[in-house]
Amino acid sequence: MQRIDNRLEDELRPITIQKQFTDKTPGSVLISAGGTMVLCTASLSDKLPPWMDPEDGRGWITAEYNMLPGSTSPRKKRERDGKVDGRTSEIQRLIGRSLRAVVDLERLGPRMLTVDCDVLQADGGTRTLSITGAMIAMLDALHSIPEFAGLTPGEERFPLKDYVAAVSVGLLEKTPLLDLCYQEDFAADVDMNVVMTGSGKFVEIQGTGEEATFDETELVQLLQLAKKGIRELIELQADTPHKVS
Repeated sequence: MQRIDNRLEDELRPITIQKQFTDKTPGSVLISAGGTMVLCTASLSDKLPPWMDPEDGRGWITAEYNMLPGSTSPRKKRERDGKVDGRTSEIQRLIGRSLRAVVDLERLGPRMLTVDCDVLQADGGTRTLSITGAMIAMLDALHSIPEFAGLTPGEERFPLKDYVAAVSVGLLEKTPLLDLCYQEDFAADVDMNVVMTGSGKFVEIQGTGEEATFDETELVQLLQLAKKGIRELIELQADTPHKVS
């Protein structure tokens, strides 16, 4: 089928990654996919959540997600006083889960890493692009810790065990499509968000029929399409020069 932006059915939107976009946090990246643009920053703190015992020696990774008022049209109302809507809460918990899936919290040590994902412009796939960008920002933040400087994912002493990325897929007019833009997502009969590691393990699959159903064959097609896209995203993550303190 002819896609809105003339991409192939199994083609990602053009990805751009700008590292060290800000200089106030040890990790920051401005990442865009087509018309979607997200600023991801990663901060470190020695202060753990109150429910954690510092004596356990484990660290923690959490995430916050926000769509800025000007990221959509019409304007999105700003969330204030720590109050977030259900969608925002769901997405930031998803980002946190995805990052923790590839980190050894004992090797991280008694410190907290917080990733903030702020959507500057939304055109579909904001949660998946946030995960992909958050991974890059988190890696730079980990490299800023002297004991981890210069290490790479999978090395024995490094807390990051693997890469993680995410992408959307969907069925539109019965055709499986990769990396949906907003118009495709809005019109899709089925849409799905898939989070995977570099070793091909699933972290999360969120699939929904929009007034429609999908069968096992279509599910397999969508997952294969997502795996292809995520492999390409992880190659981009791995090829992006990382900040080494």
